[in-house]
Amino acid sequence: MTAGRVWPDPEATALNQRLAPWRHPQVQPDLLLVLAATATAEVEGISAAGASAASRRYTALADAELLLYGPGHRPRWSLPPLPAGVSPALISWVAAQALGLRPLVAAVGLQQQPPFPHLRLEACDCGPAACLSSGRAMAPDRVERLWQRGVRLGRSLRRPLVLAECVPGGTSTAQAVLTALGLPVADLVSGSALHPPMQLKRRLVEAGLQRAALGPDPSPQAILAAVGDPFQAVATGLLLGAMESGQPVMLAGGSQMLAVLALALRALPRAERSALTAEVILGTTAWLAAESLAGRPALADLVTRLERALAVEILALHSGLRFHESRHQAWRDYERGYVKEGVGAGALALLAQLRGCSLELLRRDCDQALDALQRL
Repeated sequence: MTAGRVWPDPEATALNQRLAPWRHPQVQPDLLLVLAATATAEVEGISAAGASAASRRYTALADAELLLYGPGHRPRWSLPPLPAGVSPALISWVAAQALGLRPLVAAVGLQQQPPFPHLRLEACDCGPAACLSSGRAMAPDRVERLWQRGVRLGRSLRRPLVLAECVPGGTSTAQAVLTALGLPVADLVSGSALHPPMQLKRRLVEAGLQRAALGPDPSPQAILAAVGDPFQAVATGLLLGAMESGQPVMLAGGSQMLAVLALALRALPRAERSALTAEVILGTTAWLAAESLAGRPALADLVTRLERALAVEILALHSGLRFHESRHQAWRDYERGYVKEGVGAGALALLAQLRGCSLELLRRDCDQALDALQRL
């Protein structure tokens, strides 16, 4: 069940203590889905979160509608066509229903404001971040405003928080941020495609960092301004604010969430970093945890490199949900390496497991949800 640091016994006392807030029957966590955009997603071939650059502009809106209203609701924004599989937002909806969670959606930098109730994270309509290859993804003052907005959100937490995202192109900005932090990760960052465009991502990251000319030991804010995206700026501040509120956070995803965690850790004095990681869990899917790149377990290796570089221990867990026995080819496509993760799917399925929901029931509910989606 673990990725990254391996616990010798999944029922060990230390692990039970870390998971206690998430298992507590009287404490219902909050769920925040942050929608954001970067022009990096417009690069041809960079993302499979939509079959074209035009469709990827509205992926976040369509996924959020599905999470909010479920597969029986006729949406304003249709799910973008995918090479295979179906949106992981459907897994997230199934798990959220099982948990009785009501998602809060926040939006920042989208090309169009959502037609459903949501939290706006900046007063101006600043639009998507520029492509990371420009080396000038966001203005420094925008980064600082979003960072402080995140800090205020984190300080206001009164319950554990599951933090999810939908940012097409976000694994590329994650790779750029981690590289700028000095971590060699070009061979470890995946994406939604069956065969992630590793060379294309590498070229974009190299171009962006060369143009940014950050110099030695750049600040997290400078890195975000150069090659980041709006979600990363908000989420980094949120983690730092959550330290003050004392609430645990489950980061829902893979490399994008690890990039945010790395930024927050770099922003802290070394002596305070373990206080943050003690309250953070990375929750992801079994498909992402099992993915091998260049013959290596990519996510586990990525976690290990972060731990060594930042002198911390990171708890990363994956759900046991699998689709080998699904009635639907779109779900079985996940077992072939398509889609893998997104919109909080892994963390929400994991949380449902921790709270006693059987994997078989989750799988059957996912099949029924896809039945409903296909009837629209």
